[in-house]
Amino acid sequence: MGTSTIAGVVRATCSVIWMRLKASVLPHPTRQQWLDIAQGFLERAQFPNCIGALDGKHIRVKKPPNSGSQYYNYKQFFSVVLLALADTNYRFIIVDIGSYGSTADARIFRASWMGRWLQSNQLDVPQPANLPGSTGPPAPYVVVGDKGFALSSQLMRPFPRRGLDAKRRTFNYRLSRARRFVECAFGIFTHKWRVFLSPIQLAPQNVNVVIKACVVLHNYVRTYEATPDEDAQVESLPSGSDTIQLGRSGLAGLRVRDFFADYFLSPIGSFPSHQ
Repeated sequence: MGTSTIAGVVRATCSVIWMRLKASVLPHPTRQQWLDIAQGFLERAQFPNCIGALDGKHIRVKKPPNSGSQYYNYKQFFSVVLLALADTNYRFIIVDIGSYGSTADARIFRASWMGRWLQSNQLDVPQPANLPGSTGPPAPYVVVGDKGFALSSQLMRPFPRRGLDAKRRTFNYRLSRARRFVECAFGIFTHKWRVFLSPIQLAPQNVNVVIKACVVLHNYVRTYEATPDEDAQVESLPSGSDTIQLGRSGLAGLRVRDFFADYFLSPIGSFPSHQ
């Protein structure tokens, strides 16, 4: 069987997997599903009003012909980017697939429909709500990411490491607890689908189809076949995420981040294991 025939079979099979599974294991979240996700982050990461952990994963590829440095990333290999929002069950909620490896996470996020819809309140995200034990004012539902993303009222990133006081250190700790779920999700993804452990020898458009199929298969396994024993081993996996370039902060984001930081340091928002 010729190489082009095999490539066609792989592409067709992966396309069918994506089309058949996407609606059931990677649906557009409803408002109630966002609330369920937020409850998971409250219970497992002690970060209230969090609706997902965001990060990017570089998928190694063979250098496409005549592509120059488009696919060459800061880690000095050729890649396409899988940008994903994950929940506390290590499932992908929303993904953006196929951006050039040379593109920063923050730029990919801004250009993606996920980023545009989040910024324009088109994802049916719940209205701001009081944090647990608080009488107000309400806090927005937010996504958490690393320093590679631009801070906004919808996206929280850590405070810079230099000169951290107790309030900022506590906030960073809480955020890191929430963000680890996307890191672990990528770790599971990479080790389950071992095609991602070495450069994929396909054209970029076919690489994207393979990634799509593995994303929905990952969610299917996490939804229907994950076991407590497997979950206990998750955090020992190497992180699959990649920190890229530093994004800029927005004034509204600074205010929201300070609001969460003040809450985490207050008696009603404190977490006993971080005193």
